Amino acid sequence: MIKPNKETRNADANISTVYFFSKSHAKVPADFATVEGLVADSIKKEKSDIIQLYANGKRAFAVVYFKGKTEEPENIAEDIRILGSRLCKAANAASVKGLVLYNPTTVFNKDQVLAFVEGIELTNYEFFRHIKGKKPKNSLENIFVNDKNIKEQNIDELNNLLAAVSYSKDLVNEPVNFLNARDLANAAVRQGKKLGFSVKVLNKKQIKKLKMGGLLGVNAGSIDEPTFSILEYKPRGAKNKAPLVLVGKGVVYDTGGYNLKISGSMGTMKCDMGGAAAVIGSISAIAANKLPLHVVGLIPSTDNRIGLNALVQDDIITMSDGTTVEVQNTDAEGRLILADALVYAQKYKPMLVIDLATLTGACAAVTGSYGIGLMANKTKYKSMVMASGSEVYERCTEFAMWREYNDLLKSDVADLKNIGGPTGGMITAAKFLEHFTNYDWIHLDIAGPAFIKDGAAHYHHKGGSAVGVRLLYNFAKKLAGQK
Repeated sequence: MIKPNKETRNADANISTVYFFSKSHAKVPADFATVEGLVADSIKKEKSDIIQLYANGKRAFAVVYFKGKTEEPENIAEDIRILGSRLCKAANAASVKGLVLYNPTTVFNKDQVLAFVEGIELTNYEFFRHIKGKKPKNSLENIFVNDKNIKEQNIDELNNLLAAVSYSKDLVNEPVNFLNARDLANAAVRQGKKLGFSVKVLNKKQIKKLKMGGLLGVNAGSIDEPTFSILEYKPRGAKNKAPLVLVGKGVVYDTGGYNLKISGSMGTMKCDMGGAAAVIGSISAIAANKLPLHVVGLIPSTDNRIGLNALVQDDIITMSDGTTVEVQNTDAEGRLILADALVYAQKYKPMLVIDLATLTGACAAVTGSYGIGLMANKTKYKSMVMASGSEVYERCTEFAMWREYNDLLKSDVADLKNIGGPTGGMITAAKFLEHFTNYDWIHLDIAGPAFIKDGAAHYHHKGGSAVGVRLLYNFAKKLAGQK
């Protein structure tokens, strides 16, 4: 938890003060003058570092910061987050309970201070609820920001955002036997009651009335019924006349169906509802911070299993707008449930629809865990979304949506096929979704960064990343005129 603190020192031995240094700010506090050489050496090398200081039985930390060779603001902010991550790890290694950040704006500007604290808090996340008797590994509980230039409002906003990020991570990290489609819908309901947005959950009977053939088709092999959740935050004085609609893929577990995953990738498929978690987290942050923006979230949810009535290759299903689809791969299921949600979004006459989905291995093969694949129609909002991604370091790379890709989805027996073959798999998936839109629309394929299995570093953990929450919150602030 981040807290404001007007005290420069704290008598508790488990709470350490953090001092900030750069070439222009190099004076070590008198209590720690004996170790001034350690800080001076880093300053001389112009190298960012975290240095532990000891004197008279007290521990403190020195944060020495130098801007790297790059001048891109997003890279500078990310380097500062990583520096915060290093401080978090050092504090936990020393069993520190609290940190007092003493006048960080002597080195950083306000936004950089918040990025630094963000790096600490993101690193401090843990998920251990299913380990009997397990206590938090991390000792760090509180970060006190002692700086007159950082307002309590800034701290409250960041706390609310990071709470939403952690909540989304928790959802992704839960296995399907603890989080089926109904559980996911209930999680949204609880957040709505807590933070002040409405949630309506449609059951299977209501989904049938809407003729959502994609959602029903994917659910046909499951013993658990599907859900379709509608989240809405509509504050008085909203800046937008038509809502921003967020659509999240909510496949709570994906076996691949009869096109069974056999490459070892099934072990991470509890994350296939990462898009849904991002929608819940984003609206939670927007509502908690009372952004003046009308936002709707749509979450189609089911698992994708093998069962007696499960879809098989060559089946033909009918979507809620009447489009017929030839199923040529049961592991291309996410686009089927998203399509029904995109049709439903039309009723809102939205200003923009953004869908998020762990959709294709093809995209993950290109981006890895480093970024998001973005595909869109000719919307004016695309550059704003990409800018938001850069600012929070959830970067987007755009793939072309050339009309020739439509030809790869042509079917001899239905209006569309649900796969387009080996060429541009992430693009043909997006072209499939585009068929069901008649509004400004952006598709974010988060298959690469949604779940980190190997290579976790800095503030990124193994498991769910909550990718998309910070990006969408940043974008919402832009739309609300607050950024």
